Amino acid sequence: MRAELLAPAIVILSETALPVAETICRATGGTIHGARSRVGAAEGLVLYDDAKAHLQALFLAGTPIVAVMASGALIRILAPHLADKHSEPAVVAVAEDGSAAVPLLGGHHGANDLARRIASALDGHAAVTTAGDLRFGVALDAPPEGYSLANPQDAKPVMAELLAGASARLEGAADWLAESGIELRDDGAVTLTVTDRSCEAGSLQLVYHPKTLAIGIGCERGCSADEAWALLSETMADAGLAQGAVGAVCSLDLKADEAAVHAVADRLGAPARFFDATTLEAETPRLANPSDVVFAEVGCHGVAEGAALAAVGTDGALVVAKRKSARATCAIARAPAPFVSTGLPGRARGRLHVVGIGPGSEAWRSPEVSRMVAVSSDVVGYSLYLDLLGPLLAGKTRHDFDLGKEEDRVRHAMELAGQGRDVALVCSGDAGIYAMATLVFELIDRKGVSDAARRIGIAVSPGISALQAAAARAGAPLGHDFCTISLSDLLTPWADIQRRVRAAGEGDFVIAFYNPVSKKRRTQLAWARDELLAHRPADAPVILATNLGREGETVRVVPLGELNVDDVDMLTVVVVGSSDSRTVATGDGKTWVYTPRGYSGKAETRMEKAG
Repeated sequence: MRAELLAPAIVILSETALPVAETICRATGGTIHGARSRVGAAEGLVLYDDAKAHLQALFLAGTPIVAVMASGALIRILAPHLADKHSEPAVVAVAEDGSAAVPLLGGHHGANDLARRIASALDGHAAVTTAGDLRFGVALDAPPEGYSLANPQDAKPVMAELLAGASARLEGAADWLAESGIELRDDGAVTLTVTDRSCEAGSLQLVYHPKTLAIGIGCERGCSADEAWALLSETMADAGLAQGAVGAVCSLDLKADEAAVHAVADRLGAPARFFDATTLEAETPRLANPSDVVFAEVGCHGVAEGAALAAVGTDGALVVAKRKSARATCAIARAPAPFVSTGLPGRARGRLHVVGIGPGSEAWRSPEVSRMVAVSSDVVGYSLYLDLLGPLLAGKTRHDFDLGKEEDRVRHAMELAGQGRDVALVCSGDAGIYAMATLVFELIDRKGVSDAARRIGIAVSPGISALQAAAARAGAPLGHDFCTISLSDLLTPWADIQRRVRAAGEGDFVIAFYNPVSKKRRTQLAWARDELLAHRPADAPVILATNLGREGETVRVVPLGELNVDDVDMLTVVVVGSSDSRTVATGDGKTWVYTPRGYSGKAETRMEKAG
């Protein structure tokens, strides 16, 4: 079983390819990307303007690509960016009539399997050309999940020998090798070794490590990653065990946020898993070194040994008893079968991705945000914001919340992550600007969530804010100093808002007003307008930007003195220029707003001095 791919981007060039793309979408869970000029605005499609630039951007972002187009054209587009076959995403070209699916790149990293899945859905043919896959049904340089190849540099000559007719000798046990098309004989010229022990490969020998070892780690709070790694690597070396055979790094759930545990897991390329004290205490009869001191402190008689044994189950066994350093302990157990991603024991450290999706359109959503949503099992947010993600939500559990339920929304997302899930907390604009990222850290700071939720991993990814979107649509009003002020007094006293507006007016900042009005609140914007008129001219430009990046987008520019509150609604961002902000018309009839910073003046001064 190969590791699961991210959902692919299914790229089409014309509307005639849409039926094939829709079938591929259902089979793979991918997202259809269509050329804006040829596909139109079909619901759920990601639209692009330049096929070459879009395909190259997807490839460089590591997104698997299924392109319904000629393979030659796709090769020419991606060729300048080919570098490392071990890190490049899967790329499959599909004939427009669905008759063939050709894995072009990443065959051993998912593209072959992806092509077969697509061909099955389309009743077509998967044109797999990888020699080992065709001849033997396996790729010796890319073993299935649960195994690692210790010496990949030797795979090519071994494969060449086998393809030339040589037989192989199998040392150890692995069904995927025993059941392959490779001829196995006791006197085979090639040796295929399967072992969890360190092993120096000989001539025409490949060494595979089954990921059957579970590492148990205990440590004091704040133990250094270097100390934990030194203890573990020395322990494994002394026992003659291979690091490539580690399938899980395990500990007590109180250590779910311990950096040293995760550093060891990362260096081994193994998942970190955690167990509660009750589960570890159940392993006490099997412990080699039970400790009453440990029990008094954390509620179980052993962390390192207990975690390793809990991971391998009742059919597994302890192979290295607890070893200690100044601040860490480790133990090793062996499972009866390799660990794979499905059905891993214990619980992962949950991850919370706090993402800003910008105004909503895919074109204004960063690749990082899209990846974070793609790897999440659950998405939490205001229903409108979740709807804007469209097909990116396929296969995920939605948790919809109404406006006004912000704290409930954030707490729910954090508690889901505390259960070991990967959660995306979705915000419009930027997650850290009048959005939910602040509340995440506030709840941690004031202990407003459970202990498990306070131990989650957190990543915040930026998005295009309404301020940036409005500025881009209108020109360059933020060319000099600016600030943002929310006119909503639900969370901020009106007196504080007034003080900030006065200060911004006196400082002559360009000001972006968020939450300028609501159904019940109509006076604050009028007050702000009148206050600013005391500090800047009545013809200072004001940008009124509504539904930015979405259907119904409007951007207007009016003089400050003529700003009418009735022209503004809850979906409008109001950007008020400074006394230096200007408007300029271009030949196409557009009026742009900009705030000069003095670049041209400096250039003129330099020219005068030079003259």
